[in-house]
Amino acid sequence: MNSMDPDFFHLAVALGIGLLFGAERGWQQRSAPDGGRVAGVRTFGLIGLLGGAAGLLTGEGGALLLGLVFLGLVATLTVAHVVEALHTPDISITSLAAGLLVFLLGALATRGQAGLAAAAAVVATLLLSYKPTLHRWLGALELRELRAGILMLLLTVVVLPVLPDRGFGPWQALNPHAIWWMVILIAGISFVGYFAVRIAGTRRGLLVTGLAGGVASSTALTLQLSRAARGHEDAVPALACGVLLACGTMLPRMVLVATLLNRSLLEPLALPALAMCLVVYLPILLYWRRARHARVDLPSPLKNPFEWRAALGFGALLALIRLLSEALRQTFGEGGVIALAAASGITDVDAITLSLARMSSRELGIEVAAFAMVLAAAANNTAKGVLAWVLGGRALGLRVGTVLFASSAAGIATALPLLLS
Repeated sequence: MNSMDPDFFHLAVALGIGLLFGAERGWQQRSAPDGGRVAGVRTFGLIGLLGGAAGLLTGEGGALLLGLVFLGLVATLTVAHVVEALHTPDISITSLAAGLLVFLLGALATRGQAGLAAAAAVVATLLLSYKPTLHRWLGALELRELRAGILMLLLTVVVLPVLPDRGFGPWQALNPHAIWWMVILIAGISFVGYFAVRIAGTRRGLLVTGLAGGVASSTALTLQLSRAARGHEDAVPALACGVLLACGTMLPRMVLVATLLNRSLLEPLALPALAMCLVVYLPILLYWRRARHARVDLPSPLKNPFEWRAALGFGALLALIRLLSEALRQTFGEGGVIALAAASGITDVDAITLSLARMSSRELGIEVAAFAMVLAAAANNTAKGVLAWVLGGRALGLRVGTVLFASSAAGIATALPLLLS
């Protein structure tokens, strides 16, 4: 034949899925003697082929045949697991579940979904191989954080679908569904940084803390590290690196949030955000030589963004910003929105970014919205530069404040042509 037969290719994928799982399971149980484990590389490979063959035969025998073969495999693996459990203290059913998944993915591969089956196999194998890491991450969570995350999932899965997706209030500016969806978006992004700081801790290095803190809340991190500079003069270069990295990371985060709501904002935001990032990040290279050996043990400065009070508070702020934006646009035009961006950006960038991104889809021009976002980011960095001077003292202010002021100026200068276009 001139080309590979599709069935042959799909069976090869099914076999590969089994071998992939078998390699991971075999490595995890490498200390077990031959015959001392339920399934190894060969067995998983055969299970994958069995699933693939059953999937091919489904066209002749119907779905009933596939189900019967699967039930037979369930019974076989269950008996083997029970026998193994009688002789070992390990009662984990991970390998049992993995074997059943291999069969199903093998069948899926021969049913016209080879790409999906292979992708699922890779993700599942990663989950299996990262067992110690996942357990460590789970161990880092406190009960209140776990409950807060579950509550946010409840509000997302149960409440979000039933919220009305239409405007209310003056100018129909308040959309409950859109507001809550944006709260979830920001809380989810912030939790990534929050959890990273919780896992790594400041003992792992202020650069790691700064990077993760910038994803969660660069303002909170700036406050904490600036206060620490008063009692850790020798660590000022390291603290400056942490603050600058957090403030710089806020910028791509802002671009990400904006483009998730309106992809057209990526192009006008790219150059100003890049200019601001470069001005903030480059001095870190100069401070790094003196900062890399510094270690400052500080409590986490971040609050769990999944706490319902924090989420509702941000939702109220977002609704207020959205209402003020529309009121100022109706009264003063685009200039009013720009002025609001400068004022609100001093304390928070997320709310005005979300509001402007949503407005840019209909009521506001893309260029004006992008300029207002850059202005808000510049105002926010300027405010954090002042905090560094006031709370951290002259040494930190010179390293952080001057850089953030320069970054703000660079951002505004590169964004000004947007208003002239």
